[in-house]
Amino acid sequence: MSTAVEILKKYWNYDSFRPLQQEIIDSVLSANDTLAIMPTGGGKSICFQVPSMSKEGLCLVISPLIALMKDQVLNLKKKGIPALSIYSGMSFTEVKKTLQNAAYGNFKFLYVSPERFETDLFLEFLPLIKVNLIAVDEAHCISQWGYDFRPAYLRIAAIREYFPDVPILALTASATLEVQKDICDKLLFKKNQKSFQQSFERANLSYSAFELSSKQNKLLTILKKVSGSGIVYCKTRKRTKEIAEMLNLNGISADHYHAGLSNEERNKKQEDWINNKTRIIACTNAFGMGIDKPDVRTVVHYDVPDALENYYQEAGRAGRDGKKSYAVLLYNHAELNQLKKQVPIKFPSLQTIRKIYGALCNFLQLPSGSGEGKSFDFDINTFSKNFTLDAFIINSALKILAQEELITYSEQFFSPPTVEFTIDKKALHLFEQSHPQYEEVIKGLYVLMMEYLIFRRQSMKIDFQNLFL
Repeated sequence: MSTAVEILKKYWNYDSFRPLQQEIIDSVLSANDTLAIMPTGGGKSICFQVPSMSKEGLCLVISPLIALMKDQVLNLKKKGIPALSIYSGMSFTEVKKTLQNAAYGNFKFLYVSPERFETDLFLEFLPLIKVNLIAVDEAHCISQWGYDFRPAYLRIAAIREYFPDVPILALTASATLEVQKDICDKLLFKKNQKSFQQSFERANLSYSAFELSSKQNKLLTILKKVSGSGIVYCKTRKRTKEIAEMLNLNGISADHYHAGLSNEERNKKQEDWINNKTRIIACTNAFGMGIDKPDVRTVVHYDVPDALENYYQEAGRAGRDGKKSYAVLLYNHAELNQLKKQVPIKFPSLQTIRKIYGALCNFLQLPSGSGEGKSFDFDINTFSKNFTLDAFIINSALKILAQEELITYSEQFFSPPTVEFTIDKKALHLFEQSHPQYEEVIKGLYVLMMEYLIFRRQSMKIDFQNLFL
């Protein structure tokens, strides 16, 4: 097999690794369980992509971010590297075909969410897949001490039963000493484990913040002084469009981007910006994840982000080529006050959570502590109105209940169209005999229904567990 440097040169066109990348790759190739803490833009993906390319088999990448999965798979395919991904919204048939390709095809990467690989279908195919490395991205999600804890991450270690000799590489941009220890413990790292931590300092990146009553003039001044590609982050979809229009009127090539646009629109806007047909992209935080554009000179936050981690990650998209770049935050006093008001909304008290849980049981007509294994359609606006509760606080409380694995709660639950036979099996058989032209259609519908029922049993849902509130 080719050496790590040869692979880097062939597929990424780099002559050498960035600081710590070589050490992390050497550790993985020596079959050591490895923890890598690298800042945003530090090149974490190279640390599992290169060593996996140098060995037979594929790398199983566990990631919580669908956008990141899609972007990385697309980027790998552009380099001529076969890669797959499994994410929510795929049909049972699509998931099964992807797993068959992973087991029997010549693919090098399979990206999955931690929730998805727990399904019976995935576990059925897992022993057939030749895995050479397990990469756990956003590894801080495994720790209850982390800022973005996800319960499904706690069950990742179970995969070691299938691949006892395959090393795990855990990657994150930020983790305290407590979180680092938690990651290694929860993933059952072996005694030969290695840890690497890169400084969070980005020497080429200048950070600045300005308190302003009017932000438009400052934004124009910044973008006229600093040439090159840039990102302007906004909190609302409406503002992204307003900013893009304002910049265009002032002679600065700009476009807007948010999750409400169609896939075709988003892809077109993203490609135009990456290829420098558009200089500035005004966007919500739906933009940027997984995008590898090294020559971003300016990242401006027109609105204050909700969390420091979000700011660090978004600002870190500037200057990935190592050249001088600027991260600028524009804010006013009202925004800071608004952030302070968000604390009791995002982190409701135990008393409030108890109240919402009780109201939820009444709303769904369930005795307290029951409902295990059941799923329900849930309209948060109707619930809020019926019980005179704030919808944002409800949402936060349900997320906390889900985080503690007391319920499963999905804000984007998708229920596809269903087909139902309204006659019994005997009548259906008689109909099929008298209408032979419909035989293939009836059998096809029956197969689809069976696949749908299997898939539904593996889908996300609101699922009540034994609550102790």
